[in-house]
Amino acid sequence: MAPRDGTAGRPISMTVTPEAFIQGMRQLAAGVTLITTAHQGRRAGLTATAVCSVSAEPPQLLACINHRAETHEVVAKSGAFAVNVLASDQQHLAEIFAGTAGVYGDRRFEQAVWTVLASGAPVLRACRASFDCRVVEIVPTATHSIFIGRVVAIHLEPNREPLVYVEGDYGLIAPLLSSAD
Repeated sequence: MAPRDGTAGRPISMTVTPEAFIQGMRQLAAGVTLITTAHQGRRAGLTATAVCSVSAEPPQLLACINHRAETHEVVAKSGAFAVNVLASDQQHLAEIFAGTAGVYGDRRFEQAVWTVLASGAPVLRACRASFDCRVVEIVPTATHSIFIGRVVAIHLEPNREPLVYVEGDYGLIAPLLSSAD
């Protein structure tokens, strides 16, 4: 992707500010996920890229959720969440759960087919992977909490193309040509 700030590829040095940090983090391409949860009949979810593995033994991952997000409160109360890794044809779901598509509340869940696995959190029936987690630790930090979840069930459809997010845009992954090509 071409630079969008008129630098034409020139390096930029900046003072560390929240804005500079955000601009730097926008350079980190990431898979797009929906973090979903439910508690006492209330479903909540959001679009996130701040998700990563913690360990394989035991299988754990983490998700960073803003304290102000409705999903934060529901995950904390339920003690469970699912991380649904979106496929390239699911950008509309990413936009819906990010709040940019004009669909809010429980209506967001009407836009796809959901199921539940072991924890009771909503799991997207069709996506690259769903990790159903029980919260084992919550680490509050600055504006977010880090929810560490023990993976209690997994659903995989790895043949679907991944959806990625970089520089404020959704994109696809394309294989690099090898030097032999």
